Amino acid sequence: MQVVIAGQGYVGLPLAMRAAEVGHHVIGYDVDRRRVQQITTGQSHVEDVASARLRAALDSGAYSVTADATALAGFDIAVITVPTPLRDGVPDLTHIESCAHTVGPHLRPGVTVVLESTTYPGTTEELLLPILEKASGLIAGTDFHLGYSPERIDPGNARWRLENTPKVVSGLDAASLEAVNTFYDRIVERTIPVSSPRTAELTKLLENTFRHVNIALINEMAMLAKSLGVNVWEAIDAAASKPFGFMRFNPGPGVGGHCLPIDPSFLSWKVERTVGVPFRFVDLANDVNSHMPDYVVRRLMEAFNTRRMVVSGSRVLLLGLAYKADTADARESPSVRVAELLLNLGADVRGADPHVADDIHPDARLVRVEATAEEIAASDAVLLLTDHTEFDYESILEHASYVLDCRNRLSGGNVEVL
Repeated sequence: MQVVIAGQGYVGLPLAMRAAEVGHHVIGYDVDRRRVQQITTGQSHVEDVASARLRAALDSGAYSVTADATALAGFDIAVITVPTPLRDGVPDLTHIESCAHTVGPHLRPGVTVVLESTTYPGTTEELLLPILEKASGLIAGTDFHLGYSPERIDPGNARWRLENTPKVVSGLDAASLEAVNTFYDRIVERTIPVSSPRTAELTKLLENTFRHVNIALINEMAMLAKSLGVNVWEAIDAAASKPFGFMRFNPGPGVGGHCLPIDPSFLSWKVERTVGVPFRFVDLANDVNSHMPDYVVRRLMEAFNTRRMVVSGSRVLLLGLAYKADTADARESPSVRVAELLLNLGADVRGADPHVADDIHPDARLVRVEATAEEIAASDAVLLLTDHTEFDYESILEHASYVLDCRNRLSGGNVEVL
């Protein structure tokens, strides 16, 4: 089948590779011409897709990438994997709308359209469906199939990849569900059909809201444990020994990526708009997690106070700018906020990250460096924000005068854990 994957980012490119590898003819579509050019040369911008794998797909002819919408004509399946950010706390679905207007004119009887972008319940039927019908002159469920299947990409996870992660699938009607399920049945090892697109949309938000709330719980626990003089990490280790009724979550400097800082707010916005009541757990989790960078800076200030130092004029080295270890994904990274707060307090802030490109960090005041022994020794404080495996932890222990370890990776007389 001819498959169009609209959006060639962290979700779309891995899906395009897998679809090409199982025998489909895949057209990757993206409006970012620089990204298209990079992919065309065989250079992957997604760490989960090796450049060698991308080049093999291009060379085989099973995959091509374009920014030309006319190339979408003739598809059998179109999957929409475009971003859905928040703008001032409100879901921004303009990328879905724009993509629907692009894909719609190329619909013909019998084709299937699937939305994978994270969004609130009702988007597939209330937003996407009318645009596709108007642009094509066809009727969803009668002339073409329509469904929703939430992405479950976990960047940098070597164990759970696209193909072995169960895939939730849904359809507007029975025929649509069958078409969507048939497509993904070749992509992944196991599909999980649900009764409606709304259920599938809620499933994605439930998954991430569960994580968001539990991370907020353990983050608040870490702050309270410090005040109580208890090592929260030891308590977590002990609690995790219980074989039932407990799931381990670790504290950290905040949450990042596209999912946790954003997805629960989609649900909260929809609930308040539709039901007229706040989603209190999400609001509380947002408050706790969004203020963890402030807590990290406050802890650093307290450490400086005990050493008769001030933040202003001090040299601070941030280790890790990505939101997650061993990835280049700096979207919504708490490190960005930590850097901003310290810079505004007058600190000389340096940032080291072996994965994140030098031009990714939005604050030009942050000096990018490598985590050399000399750089570590020259710093008044080292903040371990993302525990990449590439960091030389023995060197950090040996040369740092003070370390605030937000990931419980180090131990020693010069180390304080979050």
